[in-house]
Amino acid sequence: MKVKIINKSPYPLPEYATELSAGLDLKAFLDQPVSLGPLQRTLVPTGLYIALPKGYEAQVRPRSGLAAKHGITVLNTPGTIDADYRGEVKVILVNLSDQPFELLPGERIAQLVVSRFEQVEWESVEELDRTSRGEGGFGSTGK
Repeated sequence: MKVKIINKSPYPLPEYATELSAGLDLKAFLDQPVSLGPLQRTLVPTGLYIALPKGYEAQVRPRSGLAAKHGITVLNTPGTIDADYRGEVKVILVNLSDQPFELLPGERIAQLVVSRFEQVEWESVEELDRTSRGEGGFGSTGK
């Protein structure tokens, strides 16, 4: 699938790290390093603008290495980019560690996964069909 993109950053277009990768790496488009203190969040620009086809969304997801090694994650995981959005792709990063983190220009900060989706039409009913699970939720199916 081809997706139109404008890249205002000095970095190459996002790429898949391996042949079977689902996510494209997004990079921080910064003039200078940004320090992110414990429990602080910041909106990080990427310099990218995309036009997705109808029926698709892009999901902004954390990078596992940043999360595991530094406690840095995407705050609204996954962040959704709708097909009609034409603004800059930005990433809300949060530092969940107890140590400051220095975010560098060009650093890989998140992944972008493009997915097809369906829109629903609601059908109001008085009762839902019964299942063996019923109303069980929040850990009701196991430990």
